[in-house]
Amino acid sequence: MIFGARKRFVLILALLLAASMLLAASSGAYYIAPLEIPRVLQEGLEGAYVLLNIRFPRVLLAALVGGSLALCGAVLQGLLRTPLVEPGLLGLGGGAALGALLWLSFFPALVWGLPAAAGLGVLLTLVLLLRLAPVGGEQSGVRVLLMGLLLSTFFSALIGLLQFRVGDPQGRSLTFWTLGSFGGANWELLALTAALALPSAVVMLRLGRALNALSLGEEEAFHLGIGVEALKRHALMLVALGTGAAVAAAGNIAFVGLLVPWLVRLAVGADHRMVLPSAWLLGASLTVLADLLARTALSPAELPVGTLTTLAGGPLFLFLLLKEGWRGG
Repeated sequence: MIFGARKRFVLILALLLAASMLLAASSGAYYIAPLEIPRVLQEGLEGAYVLLNIRFPRVLLAALVGGSLALCGAVLQGLLRTPLVEPGLLGLGGGAALGALLWLSFFPALVWGLPAAAGLGVLLTLVLLLRLAPVGGEQSGVRVLLMGLLLSTFFSALIGLLQFRVGDPQGRSLTFWTLGSFGGANWELLALTAALALPSAVVMLRLGRALNALSLGEEEAFHLGIGVEALKRHALMLVALGTGAAVAAAGNIAFVGLLVPWLVRLAVGADHRMVLPSAWLLGASLTVLADLLARTALSPAELPVGTLTTLAGGPLFLFLLLKEGWRGG
């Protein structure tokens, strides 16, 4: 009965995502009624170009990025056994942004290399983070969080220096990108992002049983047949791919990977077999809606999506910190 209710929750989230994407595709400076979209496309009416070349790739990219960030956050929280971590807070978003900006600075014409450069930045950040704050022990979650915040601050300073070196007008566009934006969405960028984000997401969705075992403790997980060290390596590599692809596509969009898994666990409990797919679906929906708000709230001006998620996520993160009492592990 309980499992059936949880499956219904996943179905509701899938319907929410479909409704969010339909609303986002229809809304904007040029409004198209949601029920009119099929007819507009079929008959090639005015608005078909807007849908096919602007709205659809942007909405799909927002869903893909939001789902990837939320799923990466859920996997990290399960791996480190604390709800206080997400790719951005651990400096992974900053590492990805730094890698992508370095690539843009030296190879501005080769945009196809952005996800790989961002993924490499995430991977190197992960290696450094786990060297400085090894996973294990009762306070490992807090140690990793504090070291991640330190790395995030350091990367922010390096990104600022890099933007200062680049100068205007490219510097302004890089600043907007690092705050999070889907303004550059197109089919090519969507295909490039999907090539990394979707395969990594499919594999991460299969980690639910292993993460459930790990939540009992590393020794207990080992006795249940889980290769703990292999699990850590594989999960972190997948997080690097998913986060790198997301940040390369849209810049830093904070707090999605932290708060979405927390909200999902409030609704369905701690079973990662339910948490992981639910986090992907809810993260995708909320990011699509955040992007819709970002491009319509002050139209024709556009707000950075990362600014909106930070304004919403900051107070909730403070609440979560107080609720958890800074417990780690």
